[in-house]
Amino acid sequence: MVVLPIFPLPGLTFFPHTLLPLHIFEARYRAMVSDCLARDRRLAVVGLKPGYEAGYDGKPAVYAVAGAGEIIEWERLPTGRFNILLRGDCRVGIEAELPTDTLYRVVRARVLQDEIPEGADRLAPQTERVTTTCLRLLAARGRDSPEVERALRSATDPAVVTDQIASAVVPDPALRQELLETLNVRRRLERLAAALGDLLRQATA
Repeated sequence: MVVLPIFPLPGLTFFPHTLLPLHIFEARYRAMVSDCLARDRRLAVVGLKPGYEAGYDGKPAVYAVAGAGEIIEWERLPTGRFNILLRGDCRVGIEAELPTDTLYRVVRARVLQDEIPEGADRLAPQTERVTTTCLRLLAARGRDSPEVERALRSATDPAVVTDQIASAVVPDPALRQELLETLNVRRRLERLAAALGDLLRQATA
């Protein structure tokens, strides 16, 4: 079990194996970042469930699975705001919200492990197909480059590939959350492949 402050955000999913830049301006989250920097620099980013608007200033409902990571770069601005860069390293399942006297929310969570029962090597063909489809999609959108292709081809671990591609190219918040919650990497590959195929057909129609 781990105890983490949470940063609830609408429409944003924080995947492991990715980097997330954030501008921190609300007082409660400026306090959270200050406290994190004084401790272990770790926090979780969690999505707000639909209908959060009415209770945003309080404790609106959040999803049960979040992305957790470490603040690896930060800049404290003269206004008291922060620019930070988070590096995602794991999924966590939120077990309970803890009572606290801080302005921000704190949870008890467990680290969720990827499930690859058949081994990563068995998933190599599916991983290659997902990478190739992603490159075709980026080309159709005019976002391809040799640097992007090298970056995508350099990742061969199917868990890393799915997380990085989902973070970079999947726009739908509900699908992103679904992919975050899918621990079985084979199923995550299958779902991502179907989504990329749909996006490619739309981009080339």
